[in-house]
Amino acid sequence: MERKNFLKSLLVGAASTSILVQACSKDDVSAAESSSTSTSTTGSASGSSGSCSVAPTETEGPFPTKSPASYVRSDIRDDRSGYKLTVNITIKNSNNSCSALSGALVDIWHCDAEGNYSEYGGSGMQSTNYQSVHFLRGRQTTNSAGLVTYTSIFPGWYSGRATHIHVHVYNAAGNSLKVTQIAFPEGTGTALAAVGGYKKGFSGYTYNASDNVFSDGYSLELATVTGNTTDGFVLNMSFSVPA
Repeated sequence: MERKNFLKSLLVGAASTSILVQACSKDDVSAAESSSTSTSTTGSASGSSGSCSVAPTETEGPFPTKSPASYVRSDIRDDRSGYKLTVNITIKNSNNSCSALSGALVDIWHCDAEGNYSEYGGSGMQSTNYQSVHFLRGRQTTNSAGLVTYTSIFPGWYSGRATHIHVHVYNAAGNSLKVTQIAFPEGTGTALAAVGGYKKGFSGYTYNASDNVFSDGYSLELATVTGNTTDGFVLNMSFSVPA
């Protein structure tokens, strides 16, 4: 082979190798994985999913609902005080072109304005004992549009976690499809800033980027939250799950 042709072949081979390395980068692998096995939701203004990826799986604990089927209700406030929050969650089927998933069971739960959970307490993790009550927990069944709606309060926060809502999705037969969480937008002009952490303020608050659940990425779990402290807030979120 002539020298110039030999050098040319080396350059072509190097370029091809570079392209392959770029194609197998973390971002591209993540995108490929998300299209087949994980991720979705939304931070869009409409609260609708911009892609057909599966919602990230997150931890259910340490305060999961003990008997979720016992709390079929849309108003989950009970005696908890705080700014009103309407929670709209849309569930889509990633195995069917992200069409609306009707008949799915959706459980949500979150802490109160002071950072406490019902059904737990009297221990080091939560000193206040709320083991005998069930506030801020509920179950609803998605309608033909894949939508469930809850009336709640804007969650507070506790040490080590950013403000969040837990979500567990089951199919109509009660089989688990996805356990995930909802993150809240941060910064000036957001609902989180308007609420101001209630009486606790933000001293010692953990933001999404440092949260032990969201620190590996939370854009796919970020809700759209609008409203104000006078009229209340509205949260919109869309999750795709393999059903």
